[in-house]
Amino acid sequence: MAATATDAGDRARRPRRSDHSLTTLDSGVRVITERVPGVRSVALGFLVDTGSVVERPEQAGISHLLEHMLFRGTEHYGSQEIDELFDEMGAEINAGTDKESTTLYTRVLDGHLERAFDVMADMIWRPRFGELDAEKDVVLEEIAMYEDDPQDRVFDLIGRAVFGAHPLGRPVIGTAASVAAVQREQLAAFHAERYRPGSIVVAAAGSVEHEALVELVERAQGGGDSAAAPRPAENGVEFERRREFLQKDTEQYHVCVGGPGLARDDERRYALRVLEGILGGTSSSRLFQEIRERRGLAYSVFCFSNLYAGTGELGIYLGTRPDKIDEALEVLAGELRRCVEDPASEEELARSRENLKGRMVLALESTSARMGRLGGSLIAGMPILTADEVIERIDAVRIEHLRELAEELYAGERLSLAGVGADAGAFERAAASLLEGS
Repeated sequence: MAATATDAGDRARRPRRSDHSLTTLDSGVRVITERVPGVRSVALGFLVDTGSVVERPEQAGISHLLEHMLFRGTEHYGSQEIDELFDEMGAEINAGTDKESTTLYTRVLDGHLERAFDVMADMIWRPRFGELDAEKDVVLEEIAMYEDDPQDRVFDLIGRAVFGAHPLGRPVIGTAASVAAVQREQLAAFHAERYRPGSIVVAAAGSVEHEALVELVERAQGGGDSAAAPRPAENGVEFERRREFLQKDTEQYHVCVGGPGLARDDERRYALRVLEGILGGTSSSRLFQEIRERRGLAYSVFCFSNLYAGTGELGIYLGTRPDKIDEALEVLAGELRRCVEDPASEEELARSRENLKGRMVLALESTSARMGRLGGSLIAGMPILTADEVIERIDAVRIEHLRELAEELYAGERLSLAGVGADAGAFERAAASLLEGS
């Protein structure tokens, strides 16, 4: 039967299914690609299954320092030469370290893919750890910059309040003392332990041929133990209500309310994203409208969450002036109670679901986002769902799902509090009203 115009239109609007290809080499390295028609660029990433969560207290920040050291020269390329090569290709190369992974990534014209790959593979597998003292100074400046930013500090404080002494409660960047103490031999040993073939994913999206990239990886990969580096235990987190405050001369009080969230493989993660959209994830959300638009108590207020292996974290950020902190936290407490008692109307549910679907599909127009989704899913041990499959899960979220989540995650007795500001006493008074009222 011929398709009707309506059928054809529905198919045209429906997101295209993923066409990714995956190869696991004998060494353990996994190569995953997605060819995107109509583009001339390739987003390329090397993802490593290591981050601050695997560090011992005395190693704090070594994953992040090692990421920096990847740029300080390799067996075949000098530090300045790496910069010059990517400048010549009209591309940028960057890297990032988080709690559970490290990523080296770029986006280049397809004609430059092999050249870019050769340099990046050498950076991942054959860094020479040169100019360590100079790079430690760079990281120490980064730490100093971060310590000057009260908004950055409050997110680390809420991490410590939620996770306590667990590695997830430590800042990824480490401390000035721990970074300054790192020696070249320690970096080399950490690299050998964590950058094993079985812990590395090479991901690409755009104008790329899968078999050609596999061949490049086979030629370039390093040696070492093919088994993946050991993952940390997924338990051992002792949650309890904590309060953290950093006294600092600031124009605002920066406040985070947070608690234990969902693990990344929890199927309720779709409901959580919908609930966050309603509570504080969009400009039409309850917190944004009530605290910013109606009352002018803050410029920035929003929900956030981080999903890890076996556990997670969620929270709300608010920045407000000293004379507004009591009222702002009182309103926040009221909205948290409302979230638990009445998490969504049908209209709010529909709007948040559509917002979530729209942002996801629009993001997938970026080859970098596609590469990150493929590589990130593999490195985290998660299934790679198509856009259609994700949309189905979002559409399945109902108000009763939100109510169950809100009662579990946003109940006052589960929430910790962190703040940065000028007066600890004022914060404590405002905090008491929030935690008693929520």
